[in-house]
Amino acid sequence: MFLTISTRGTAALPATDLGYLLHKHPDKAQKFSTSYGTAHVFYPEADAERCTAAMLLEVDPLALVRRGKGKGRGGAPDAALAQYVNDRPYAASSLLAVALSAVFSSALRGVCAARPERAAAPLPLRVEVPALPARGGPDLVRKLFEPLGWAVTAEPVALDAEFPEWGDSRYVRLVLESEALALGEALRHLYVLLPVLDDAKHYWVSSDEVDKLLRAGDGWLAGHPEQKLITSRYLSRRWSLTRAATERLELARLAETDDSQVEAVDNAVEPETESEEKPAPLAVRRREAIVEALRACGAARVLDLGCGQGQLVQELLKDARFTEVAGVDVSVRALTIAARRLRLDRMGERQASRVTLFQGSLAYTDKRLKGYDAAVLSEVIEHLDLPRLPALEYAVFGHARPRTVLVTTPNVEYNVRWESLPAGHVRHGDHRFEWTREEFRSWAGAVAERHGYDVGFRPVGPDDPEVGPPTQMAVFTLSAHTNEKEAKAA
Repeated sequence: MFLTISTRGTAALPATDLGYLLHKHPDKAQKFSTSYGTAHVFYPEADAERCTAAMLLEVDPLALVRRGKGKGRGGAPDAALAQYVNDRPYAASSLLAVALSAVFSSALRGVCAARPERAAAPLPLRVEVPALPARGGPDLVRKLFEPLGWAVTAEPVALDAEFPEWGDSRYVRLVLESEALALGEALRHLYVLLPVLDDAKHYWVSSDEVDKLLRAGDGWLAGHPEQKLITSRYLSRRWSLTRAATERLELARLAETDDSQVEAVDNAVEPETESEEKPAPLAVRRREAIVEALRACGAARVLDLGCGQGQLVQELLKDARFTEVAGVDVSVRALTIAARRLRLDRMGERQASRVTLFQGSLAYTDKRLKGYDAAVLSEVIEHLDLPRLPALEYAVFGHARPRTVLVTTPNVEYNVRWESLPAGHVRHGDHRFEWTREEFRSWAGAVAERHGYDVGFRPVGPDDPEVGPPTQMAVFTLSAHTNEKEAKAA
């Protein structure tokens, strides 16, 4: 993928100031790693009168397949071959938009400490994209860019120049020119509109995309005549996200009309008082209790056994004291969802080095589980048939032997407090059993005795005086005697 940004200048305001604005020196050719390949930045020309910065995105097709949606281009189940045969290495798309954001992040925000006055001022700009997918043709390209102050040239690319009767492809050669836009504004237009014209994204679109869209669209998207189309395509036509973005854009438009803040416009509902606040969901309180216990025991390297969709892994990565977090699950689908939740394909190198996801069964010993400070079995044991619990017990407590093991499981006594749960039913259709507090303590005590651990118990959630908490947690810690014995044996 290829894109150039050019500007003109004078002796007093040289065009080479573009290097300051982009934070990339005109005399150097630089390269930057991205999730899907390498971005090269260089300057084909750089003097006082004219300066051109070029970005060449060299896409790694293997990374594209491994880290993509897994069902071909656009996720269509009948397009699996499109993983391997597609236009991604050649035509501008969300891959290029993400690279622009990563490589020119300061310029995108309009920040330049060396030339702040030039960063805020309009520049004579010319942007060229040799191959741009345009679902909607040249007319749509003009409808998207012209209201933003661009003079647009969108030349259709023939399917085959040797056979003009075949007609035009869905690609255009794009040239944008403007004398009235700052560089940051121009980059934000490209960041949003390149994937909109392609009408596809190479990564999973989640709720945080709404924030990205509104940040990049600040000052221009709310009043754009094609706002609805832009919002829908940018958010991969996900109705709930599109509605959320549209509502926030309308508030921004009303606030601008009234010359007031958004908060002043969005005041139809009074802020809730503390007494009106809803209690945190049990799943959130459970994660909070686990994280608190891990902090208390000083764990740095943590295993989340049966990590599911990665909610706990995500929470642990927010705290720098957890230097390594490994999520293990038998379900490949769950691990795929966890990877999307964590945005592994867009995670920085330092953060990515802290997290590992891998498939594994807790019914078998696995050398990959050794060497961690702590292991977590959160709402896992009740999903196993009782005859298989000894195998899990040995794999974790006998073989992996982390210093600390946290186990949470439902307290069946609390089920009478769930009004929607019929008597005699377990909380989840896949639960093989649910224990009373006495049954859980008896099992945990026997496990601790067999494997040289001490064990304590903590409530999770409201501790009812009659039936106890909704979730019960056991904290296993290698006993001092066991630690000393194993140290001597080593």
